[in-house]
Amino acid sequence: MKAYAGTDRGRRRQINQDAVYYSTYPVGNIPNLFLVADGMGGHRAGDFASRYTIDNLVRQVEEAEGNNPITILNEGIRQVNSLLLKKASEDASLAGMGTTLVAACTMGRVLCVANVGDSRLYVINREEIRQITRDHSLVEELIQRGEMERGSEAYNEHKNIITRAVGARKDVFADFFEVNLEEEDTVLMCSDGLSNMVSDETIRELVAGREDLKEVCSDLIEEANKNGGRDNIAVVLFRLTGDEVREW
Repeated sequence: MKAYAGTDRGRRRQINQDAVYYSTYPVGNIPNLFLVADGMGGHRAGDFASRYTIDNLVRQVEEAEGNNPITILNEGIRQVNSLLLKKASEDASLAGMGTTLVAACTMGRVLCVANVGDSRLYVINREEIRQITRDHSLVEELIQRGEMERGSEAYNEHKNIITRAVGARKDVFADFFEVNLEEEDTVLMCSDGLSNMVSDETIRELVAGREDLKEVCSDLIEEANKNGGRDNIAVVLFRLTGDEVREW
């Protein structure tokens, strides 16, 4: 398996509230783990929320029993949500903090994904780019109800309002997805600092068919900054190699 990750403050923000993690080696009872979190809150709170969520989710996965990745991630997210709420209640400077989260692992060819908020996971090849996750955002809910048109002025004005976040409420509900990967597929996980600044088609052009994932990561971040860099940018990239394309 090949993988690479990076974050950038962007051109407008004073601090970086995005956080990433990846391991191509086993974490607890699952064979690999990839995470992106985009924090929200005050000067300290968003930065704390994203890093705390990632660090503690990794620990929860390491300590989990069983080997079903969906069960492990679901319980881990619930536990981290409770820990984040407890931290916020103990420190006034962290009140109101929260974070998006997208998490993934592969079991052979099967990609298992969890998401809360509007950070995204895409599967990309030379022919297409597919968004696997579904944004938990106000505009997406209005689009599904037929009350808003994607790309409209109202859409662009309100697209940063999310409807779910880790640490926002007592109960957190993640969406889960399973996808069968092909050898030529590259998985991209990112915060909205990339997806809001770079079109899906440009992302596909920058990713598909390229071997050097470090270079791809750098080019994606550079493109987001070239287009304005209005937010922090987080990128995680990975793809299967021959050794992993087998039944787990």
